[in-house]
Amino acid sequence: MTDFNSILVANRGEIALRIMRTARAMGLSCIAIYTEADADSPHVGFADRAICIGAGPVGDSYLDMGKVLAAAAEVGAEAVHPGYGFLSESVEFAQACQDAGLVFIGPSPNAIALMGNKAAAKRRMIEAGVPCVPGYEGADQAASLLKAEADLITYPVMIKAAAGGGGRGMRLVSSAEDFLSALELAKSEAKAAFGSDEMILEKAVMQPRHVEFQVFADASGHCVHLGERDCSVQRRHQKVVEESPCPVMTPELRARMGAAAVEAARAINYLGAGTVEFLLDGSGAFYFLEMNTRLQVEHPVTEMVTGLDLVALQIRAARGQDLGFAQEDLSLQGHAIEVRLYAEDPSQDFLPQSGLIHQWQPPEAAGIRVDAGIRSGQEVSAFYDPMLAKLIAHGSNRAEALQRLIAALGDTVLFGPACNRDFLMDVLRHEVFASGEATTGFIADHFDPLPVPAVTSGDLALGAALIYRAEQEELAAASQIPAELSGWSSQGALLARMQLQAGSEEAVTVLLQQLGSGLTLQVGEASHHLTQQGDCLRLDGLRVDLRQQLRVGDELFLATGSRLLKLTRLRPGASGTAAAGGGEVRAPMHGNLLEICVETGDQVAVGTRLAVLEAMKMQHEILAEVAGSVREVAAVAATQVKAGDLLVQMDPQQTTEETKV
Repeated sequence: MTDFNSILVANRGEIALRIMRTARAMGLSCIAIYTEADADSPHVGFADRAICIGAGPVGDSYLDMGKVLAAAAEVGAEAVHPGYGFLSESVEFAQACQDAGLVFIGPSPNAIALMGNKAAAKRRMIEAGVPCVPGYEGADQAASLLKAEADLITYPVMIKAAAGGGGRGMRLVSSAEDFLSALELAKSEAKAAFGSDEMILEKAVMQPRHVEFQVFADASGHCVHLGERDCSVQRRHQKVVEESPCPVMTPELRARMGAAAVEAARAINYLGAGTVEFLLDGSGAFYFLEMNTRLQVEHPVTEMVTGLDLVALQIRAARGQDLGFAQEDLSLQGHAIEVRLYAEDPSQDFLPQSGLIHQWQPPEAAGIRVDAGIRSGQEVSAFYDPMLAKLIAHGSNRAEALQRLIAALGDTVLFGPACNRDFLMDVLRHEVFASGEATTGFIADHFDPLPVPAVTSGDLALGAALIYRAEQEELAAASQIPAELSGWSSQGALLARMQLQAGSEEAVTVLLQQLGSGLTLQVGEASHHLTQQGDCLRLDGLRVDLRQQLRVGDELFLATGSRLLKLTRLRPGASGTAAAGGGEVRAPMHGNLLEICVETGDQVAVGTRLAVLEAMKMQHEILAEVAGSVREVAAVAATQVKAGDLLVQMDPQQTTEETKV
């Protein structure tokens, strides 16, 4: 048995905080690492000690084994918990921890090596007789050979990074013509994320469920599964919603899939927490995908239905202690569903967002758990994954868990960077998900293109009224004129004019006038009337479900039970739209400019790739929106750029109509 009294968590954000909470409850001293960009992160303030290991970029901080190990040595840490992502599945890091005399809270380096590489893992599972998807997992990585193998497999084909997961380095290819360009992007993304561009190919199984089994093993040879998680709802191969149990699982199927998962772990002398992932088709046939040799992002749903603390079990296993229970002791109680809250803008193709969090207010209700790593006043950095928090609901059955989660999202307030809260609510309310019928194609089938709710005249009227009343109160306080007299003259009620803009939409003029204790508002052709009694606002007689509001300068943030909204008041002289700029192509977010794909003088068509930008651990293609010629390349590859920086200046091609006299 190996004992230890201190743990360095080699991670950041919500998972670092979640691990330290359990470690502290077990009487262990908690050590955090952080970057200058993360200095205000809650996990830093929670830790007993915190060591800064870099400025911000992951390659110089959280992925730098030397810096992490130096931090552990500096504070005398006895154990290291890697969390998920970063170095959690690095064979070299696990071995380096052991060589430094540190207890690595995870499986052995050998087990990570065997299962951490998708190609090697799949070969081993084939040898063991575990059902696998047909494909190619060979050592020859020549593009021509991969193309030939894809042709033999027949399309559609999935390209996957052998060394990683989470949707990075993964592309679905529908035709032979698209294969080489998709392969190039997948290799580049995999190299940046995992340090390896080795690929495997698989026949794409269309419309399956993604079902994974949580396994646990101790040093005495006990190995169990803790049931399954259905992770089928995905966007671009990244999980959005996870739940347990799987809506279509039967006791017989659970027994078969669970036995296969346990056998996979036993075959490599596994220790600690692991997840065996399968594709499950409509007939009940299942195929091995991969084994993740770490704690999963979605582990809370398993904790909610089993009542177990998976981090505590990891620590027990790392100390050489038995799990303390057998397979027959386990049962799933009720139902749990988790969603991931991301800093991303669904209206802009889920573009990752960064910036200041003005207000963060998580929900509090029965059956609700929130794992978050953010706070009000914190800056969301472009250096890291855009996931901010996880919301998990537990209920006695699926319907109760679902209703609790929808209500909790309605109570969630995030003012600052755009987020996917409203999109998550739309997903959970969709009849296909609510009926338990969602497969991996669910989002592509029902949310592509994404229906973005239009800002209504009522939204603008409400925003204008709230801004107007706040400004009248401020004016009254400054001039000592009673607020109820503000907005009036000897001739009666004054007519006020205000310009508002929602996002990138056109500015709208709102006319306001006091009418008794209420306000009349004219928004275009629509007329509205707002009244207030105590805390109750009514717009056109209907109660406004306003959960929270916040003014920051000329910006107004609103949170209702159904949507988050940001409105900007435009002052005289301000423009409500960005300058057309002709062919200006600007960076859509902060990030690392990996590549400029054009040169001055090039002729480009609509859809031509102009640049590749890496932000929040993903690569984003920047495509030409107009045809024309490249007048100037204003940015340099392999440099950091900020949102709005000019990348390429184009001279748009004139259309026939434009050239007519």
